[in-house]
Amino acid sequence: MDATSGSSSRNGQPIIRIEGIHKDYFLEGEVVHALRGVDTSIHPGEYVAVMGPSGSGKSTLLNVLGCLDRPTRGSYYLGGQDVSHLDDDELSEIRSRRLGFIFQSYNLIAQLNVLENIEVPLFYQGVSPQESRERAVTLARLVGLEDRVLHRSSQLSGGQQQRVAIARSLANDPLVIFADEPTGNLDSATEEEILEILGDLHKEGKTVVMVTHEDRIAHRTERVIRLHDGKVISDRSERPELNPGTALEEGA
Repeated sequence: MDATSGSSSRNGQPIIRIEGIHKDYFLEGEVVHALRGVDTSIHPGEYVAVMGPSGSGKSTLLNVLGCLDRPTRGSYYLGGQDVSHLDDDELSEIRSRRLGFIFQSYNLIAQLNVLENIEVPLFYQGVSPQESRERAVTLARLVGLEDRVLHRSSQLSGGQQQRVAIARSLANDPLVIFADEPTGNLDSATEEEILEILGDLHKEGKTVVMVTHEDRIAHRTERVIRLHDGKVISDRSERPELNPGTALEEGA
């Protein structure tokens, strides 16, 4: 695996660009406007936190960016490709080959051991068993689980399960890693370990987009996008010398 495949340069084309993204849901006969005209870009190598109160649209935005859901209207360009109007099979292919996911609840397959869980994305890509196993061993070592590779999820701590999830998210050498509250189920010491791994991946050039409701976690990233009522209300760099963001007024 080439962990530096995403250049950290901010001068090239954005890896993610969304324009006028709306997402509406129908709930008990009512229309819920989850996203209301969101515009933003993310460049290769950025480490971005998406924040907002419950109902702000942050999870909906992550689902759209991760091709888990389609916008109601607007345009989404991923790696230069307009993916906003792809069908379910095409979105599944994008997720399988170009994106990595880390979830709060780990989403491991209980019947599989560490290596087999890491190999799941590679199976769907048709990677040979030998190459798949070699890559899984390398990734297990990367996240510090080389001595647990034959254990199933029930034999692992929460932190170890999340390490497996991180390794699995890297298996297809993704354009972007999406992390949804990745430390939400962990104690403070284990949280720190997971955040260090994510920080190291960013330093190696990976693009990471993380949903979190914790300011102290968001401050570990380069940039924080804040949502309220389905709109971006601020987009600030946590490290202005690296990538100055643009602050937006409330309701803009």
